[in-house]
Amino acid sequence: MRSERLVPLIVACALFMEQLDSTVIATSLPAIAADLNEDPIALKLALTSYLLSLAVFIPASGWFADRFGSRTVFRAAIVIFSAGSLLCGLAQALPDFVAYRILQGMGGAMMVPVGRLVILRTVPKEELVSALAWLTIPALLGPVIGPPLGGFITTYFDWRYIFFLNLPIGLLGFVLVSRFIPDIREPNVPPFDIKGMMLSGLGLAGLVFGFALLGQHAVAPSIAFAVIGVGAVSMGFYVRHARRTIKPILDLALLKIPTFFAGVVGASLFRVGIGALPFLLPLLLQLGFGLSPFASGMITFASAAGAMTMKFTAAPIIRTFGFRRVLVVNCVIAAAFIAVGALFRPDMPYLLLIGALLLGGFFRSLQFTSTNALSYADIPSEAMSRATSFASVAQQVSISTGVAVAALVLDLMRGWRGDGTIALGDFSVAFLVVAGIAVCSVFFFLRLPADAGAELARRRVKPAQVPAPAGEMGSAG
Repeated sequence: MRSERLVPLIVACALFMEQLDSTVIATSLPAIAADLNEDPIALKLALTSYLLSLAVFIPASGWFADRFGSRTVFRAAIVIFSAGSLLCGLAQALPDFVAYRILQGMGGAMMVPVGRLVILRTVPKEELVSALAWLTIPALLGPVIGPPLGGFITTYFDWRYIFFLNLPIGLLGFVLVSRFIPDIREPNVPPFDIKGMMLSGLGLAGLVFGFALLGQHAVAPSIAFAVIGVGAVSMGFYVRHARRTIKPILDLALLKIPTFFAGVVGASLFRVGIGALPFLLPLLLQLGFGLSPFASGMITFASAAGAMTMKFTAAPIIRTFGFRRVLVVNCVIAAAFIAVGALFRPDMPYLLLIGALLLGGFFRSLQFTSTNALSYADIPSEAMSRATSFASVAQQVSISTGVAVAALVLDLMRGWRGDGTIALGDFSVAFLVVAGIAVCSVFFFLRLPADAGAELARRRVKPAQVPAPAGEMGSAG
């Protein structure tokens, strides 16, 4: 097989492992909580810790690939991710499980951008579009296969096998990368922004983890607010550092570009709302409806199936109506489908429920594709890698924040009732809250000029032709 096909296929297989793992665990959260003798809401830390680890380490991955070689870093990423998977499967308590998920996130953070970098540097330009199309395969299939597979394993075997399955895939990936991926490195690598890495990492971790700790009965609220305060102060210092540094690890100057600002900051609000869904839906179906993990996964996969359908229609929709109109109108529609979750009841016909999830997945994925494309519409080529890292970090932080928000709402509702259990009505409030947050992003899109991204639309760019932040499809459900 020619290298321009073989290399993308190898990279896609590694990314499929990461995408699949990200989606199967959501379906298994209630079972994992029961096995670890934990409150199901406390398992939000398993999701937020992984997403936050991605956000913290993604910016450093490009520098490490340039400095130590893409093959070396890619292999290390597979080893780290596989080791984290093994330890997750052996975990006996929540703190251990969260720590091992962070280790997994470190590996995943290096796999995704470095894999894309390998393709950009090894595949001829005339074959680049075809090569990048391979990277959409794991993003599309992972969320579709993940929920039913995770539910099947959890229902009929043990949730720990979810993580053990990564080991043979990781071993095969390591062998293929060692044999076929070139060890490309840059001759002149600028100094690593270690101060920026420490400040941004501490800031992001403090803000997201502190917010996730709210509602954790094992931690006093004062501790959670102290962690949030440390994160806020650290981010303040990072902003000052970034303004004084020539090449900061997160380039805040990119936010001066209107399309990038709307596509990243505006979309982050939308993703806060969307990020809650992989957490809320399995809990609702298993704790509220009494379904098995397998039955739950067979229902929730409909969101990803709807997202796959959208991939064939996004380009003509954007060309016909333009970015601004699509983003504004579709934002309201997608947020409405999130709010529909408040109406889900156990006696509701499953076909109606699946239909709502299918349509919701379509409109949410259209919003993701539109914002991803618009974000890079006016980015100069020399700043593309920095823009991709920035957008990836923003995405992971917003999704993990969405999980924390949903968990906090559930905890506040049951605390208000005082009985310690999660009622069906609690989920309704949570769906409405996250839908309200998602629709607020419309105000950022309304500020865009009517011809925003017009050149990109005229070029008939398909979703596979623009860089997409890591895990875009993973949050589609």
